[in-house]
Amino acid sequence: MTELYEQLDFIVNPTYEKVIEDILENGYSIVDDLLSESTVNALRTDLLNKYEDDLFKKAAIGNRTNEVIQTGKRGDFILWMEETNSNAIQKLFFDRINDLAAYLNRTCFLGILRKEFHYAVYPEGKFYERHLDTFQNDDRRKLSIVCYLNEDDWMPEHGGELVLYLNGKNGEESKTIYPFPGRAVIFESRDLEHEVKPAKRERLSITGWLKTR
Repeated sequence: MTELYEQLDFIVNPTYEKVIEDILENGYSIVDDLLSESTVNALRTDLLNKYEDDLFKKAAIGNRTNEVIQTGKRGDFILWMEETNSNAIQKLFFDRINDLAAYLNRTCFLGILRKEFHYAVYPEGKFYERHLDTFQNDDRRKLSIVCYLNEDDWMPEHGGELVLYLNGKNGEESKTIYPFPGRAVIFESRDLEHEVKPAKRERLSITGWLKTR
């Protein structure tokens, strides 16, 4: 009886269904309405306030327990977001991510149990070389998620593109994605190498992973 009630309570979410369909077909999904405009604006303000307060640190290569700073490979500054200590603005983000993860677990049985996210600032001209989001000693990252918090006037000529290398999926070799504000990109952490191209202005985002085990 409990199982029947759970089935009756289930409501199909068109945005999440698009994410599932896209990833199954292409290995990635681009979603322009994962977060509301007001949430994006609030998160941008929160990020910039913390950046101005000098709370960010130089990003490193490797996972959180085995990090090495290599400025020739990546040039961003990050601040880890801890859900248990999140403010009201960050909680809006985590509520949305938790809802997405629960939906994916229920419909696709992905076994997502954990997550980790950070704010990221790429100063003008900085980049992140081509890489994979999993490590030889840690392959728990299942899906990578990037949510862009750039200003509303961001244009393609400002650069900062995310390039996904698709291993020939559907005949495509790569996909270039511009970091327009409010845009989210979700892709397979274990399969798709990617890079961040230099931008001609400061580039803002939230980056993180849905993880198994």
